Amino acid sequence: MSDGVLDEAYERLHRTGPEYQGWLSNHGPMAVEALVRHGHPHRVHRWLDDYLGRLDELPRGLHPIDDWRSALGDPKRAGDWLAYFDRQLREHQWRAVLGTWWPRLLPGIAAGATHGVIRVGHAVRALGPDDENPQRLTELGQALGYWAARWQPIPGTDRLLSVDSDQPDADDIDVAAALAGLPRIDDQTGGVRDRLDQLPGVPRWEPALATLRPARSPAEAERGLTALAHRAGLNYLRFGHAAPVMLVHAVTAPTAVLRTLPALDRGLWAPSLTAAWAATAAMTSGYAPADGIAPPTVTPATPAEVFARAARHGDEHVVKLADAILDAYATSADERLLTAPGYAGQLI
Repeated sequence: MSDGVLDEAYERLHRTGPEYQGWLSNHGPMAVEALVRHGHPHRVHRWLDDYLGRLDELPRGLHPIDDWRSALGDPKRAGDWLAYFDRQLREHQWRAVLGTWWPRLLPGIAAGATHGVIRVGHAVRALGPDDENPQRLTELGQALGYWAARWQPIPGTDRLLSVDSDQPDADDIDVAAALAGLPRIDDQTGGVRDRLDQLPGVPRWEPALATLRPARSPAEAERGLTALAHRAGLNYLRFGHAAPVMLVHAVTAPTAVLRTLPALDRGLWAPSLTAAWAATAAMTSGYAPADGIAPPTVTPATPAEVFARAARHGDEHVVKLADAILDAYATSADERLLTAPGYAGQLI
């Protein structure tokens, strides 16, 4: 029953474009996947009835993608990218397509304020290893196409991704210390692209980015991503008041990467941590104030109640944060995390 609702929802959403009102991200596919995943399929179609009215039509292509490097990061080619990945996923097994394109797309993880990778993470979670479900494959294709069209690097990430991870033994990756040491941009106004453009001018940005050294093994990369999602969730309690919507992505971006790991070659896990760290660091430096506040008081709840409250709230960011937080809670058992979605619901 739930799977059928998700496929119906995807079919409705795939007539719409990945963005609307200029460049706002279409959150529909991500939100409905989370609602179904957490046992709320009965809410999906009513939620879509309201949400679909905001969205634009599927963009038309200009001409087929031939030289992918020159088309990468060109939002005018969004329709072409959607058609390209639709064809790729018809002709090849989805894990093969993902494995080819993940390392090409990963350096541009800032795409669509990180929504490219987030949408891919939701799409991968909805697919089985040998899945040939047409709606699920279409969703993965549209997610990859959106990421390719909006591909955008985070300053300094290219150097991190080129560092050899085969290093001598050292202390384990300290995500909490790396996050605590991040500088802030001077002018925390404007959109995400304006804020990313400021990062190269921040004297401590690249040294702070390099504080989280590359993972030495796939297992260490997985632990690092788990810790990153956990600490970013706790940081939302301290900084979320400053940018309630945008700081959600500091949590959901590494969560999306973590969800994708099982479908990837283990050789891609270490660079995946590096890129996810850069995404969370950029969102933190661009939107979080220098000084946090005491965590808010939110009525305690079980994980199921936490998501049910988010589903009743209905905002797509609250739903997606609850979904990511429950993943972090499942691996950490840190009950402080369970207050973050309720706090987001108060702020948004």
